[in-house]
Amino acid sequence: MTGAIAIVGAGFSGAVVARELAEAGIASTVYDARDHVAGNAHTQRHDNGVMVHVYGPHIFHTNHERVWQYINRFGTMLPYNHRVKATSGGAVYSLPVNLHTINQFFDKTLTPAEAQEFIASQADSSIGTPVSFEDQAMKFVGRQLYEAFFKGYTQKQWGVSPTELPASILARLPVRFTYEDSYFNHPYQAIPENGYTPIVQAILDHPLIEVRLGVTVDPATISGAEHIFWSGPIDQWFSQSFGRLGYRTLDFEQEVMDGDYQGCPVMNYCDEDIAYTRITEHKHFAPWESHDATVIYREFSRLCGEEDVPYYPIRLVKEKEQLLQYIAAARAARGVTFLGRLGTYRYLDMDVTIKEALEVADEFLLCQKNGREMTSFVSDPMGT
Repeated sequence: MTGAIAIVGAGFSGAVVARELAEAGIASTVYDARDHVAGNAHTQRHDNGVMVHVYGPHIFHTNHERVWQYINRFGTMLPYNHRVKATSGGAVYSLPVNLHTINQFFDKTLTPAEAQEFIASQADSSIGTPVSFEDQAMKFVGRQLYEAFFKGYTQKQWGVSPTELPASILARLPVRFTYEDSYFNHPYQAIPENGYTPIVQAILDHPLIEVRLGVTVDPATISGAEHIFWSGPIDQWFSQSFGRLGYRTLDFEQEVMDGDYQGCPVMNYCDEDIAYTRITEHKHFAPWESHDATVIYREFSRLCGEEDVPYYPIRLVKEKEQLLQYIAAARAARGVTFLGRLGTYRYLDMDVTIKEALEVADEFLLCQKNGREMTSFVSDPMGT
């Protein structure tokens, strides 16, 4: 391969870069080892008509105006307000923890001010600066809420004790002293009317973009490219020379039946003695549709093996030390830019993935204009 732009990965990262370059008159070839586009956001219709999020639920939410306008160019986004329920100790509650959750769990009728004071009394004031996930939970909500909603779920999700996880993980989970139970608070929240895959297909639909599916590439096979955009695992680019980075993967146990299984899109299972972390019921991700049948996924989290689909980076102490070595090697590499969740080894929501892909394309086009060399990273890979 000589002279062309090579883009590895036909998910949102690769598709957006390819489209932006194509609209600037630059041709590219997009490769993906799978037989479909859209990566882990891939959706498809079940035989019973339900739109299934094949690799688990994907909810689009953003406060980035450019990203919102961009995705609306390629498909119809319909409003969707995500609400999550949780089963703990034989009862069902709303998440994130909010005023209703607090009053229900403690069998009280507290006002917002009273609830804040009450939760403060439950919190462990002896903890100064939280170090672990458990420290963070105990400092903010106390032992009872921590053990009911966070401890077991987190143990199953990460495969390690919450005492071994950094406090920053829990910092992303809000506690609300109102009855607002929307999971996200971004101004734009939606799901594509016809699923994510047609949107990515539309992004890639340009005469200057060639898409090759079911093709596994490595750095050697595309070494002649003018520039490479790599959204695969960063450690794979370097043949895992500093060791294999750790990822979690997910297994889904699918069940198809008549009727409505749980009445909501996502039910978390917080108790440790239930092996799965949550059940998703796919038809509830498209409330504008009506189906007599239903499709559910029981979701199990485990360490990602070499042949598994990586879902999210672990980024504990060992992995962060390895990542620093890979980042140093990447900065020394020439002719390649790393992007996306796997390429930068960061947990990224879809909107941030699109935002960063747009920024990568902007930077590449600016470099082309000014005769500069493209950098290995546009966004800080040590960020969160």
